[in-house]
Amino acid sequence: MDVTAILYALLVLGALGLVFGIVLGIADKKFFVPADERVERIRACLPGANCGACGFAGCDAYADAVASGKVLPNCCPVGGSAAACAIGDVIGCAVEVSEPVRARVLCQGTTTEAVQKYEYDGYKSCRAAIGIAGGPKQCKFSCVGLGDCAAACPFDAITMRDGIANIDEGLCVGCGVCVDVCPRNVIKLLPIMKNQVIVRCRNTDSGREARAVCKKVCIACGRCEKACKFDAIKVIDGCAVIDQQKCTRCNECVAVCPTKCITVGS
Repeated sequence: MDVTAILYALLVLGALGLVFGIVLGIADKKFFVPADERVERIRACLPGANCGACGFAGCDAYADAVASGKVLPNCCPVGGSAAACAIGDVIGCAVEVSEPVRARVLCQGTTTEAVQKYEYDGYKSCRAAIGIAGGPKQCKFSCVGLGDCAAACPFDAITMRDGIANIDEGLCVGCGVCVDVCPRNVIKLLPIMKNQVIVRCRNTDSGREARAVCKKVCIACGRCEKACKFDAIKVIDGCAVIDQQKCTRCNECVAVCPTKCITVGS
């Protein structure tokens, strides 16, 4: 065994390691980018849900975007006004606080109320089901009821009962993930109001056509509009629409609706 050759090889490897170490150390100092200490402080203001409702992959990505000035500090619906104001203090700017919202299902087309076209026995997906003759329900505006929203909800706030989505308002944070995944646009984010009056229907077909596919459907009869003394409800394009800013929750429209498609929320 040539001991000299082995020692020489070890010496060369050690020298190369030393040179590379020095080069990497110099490069690290030369190209070092100081971390923005505000990112960690902003991250601490966020709830940590990582739901993506802000438009970013998670809370870390959102905190980095806020610190770099790419996005406003009030885009986290889960943290709400408390998180927005706390982030505003970190970055030193005034924050416009938006009113809190909750997801609402604008449909009451359960399996007993809505007319069924056929019994669906395929992959449990609303988007997949509507590709087969428009879905199992006759109403093309109805909740399909196969749970795409429930599967997507990061907070387990949605359950499927009797062929329709049900939202637990105590768990819902208004992130809007369910709104994005619903293929029928049945779910909408609405401001939180006590005794809120809601039209739980989106059917814009004629009254006769609408009534033929669901019992709890808006038939555009106009009784709600005539009963409202505050001009808060109008029949627009075949369906009643409520102006929540004008609505006084007098419930006159609820009382006169013949199909009970107008309800009072919490």
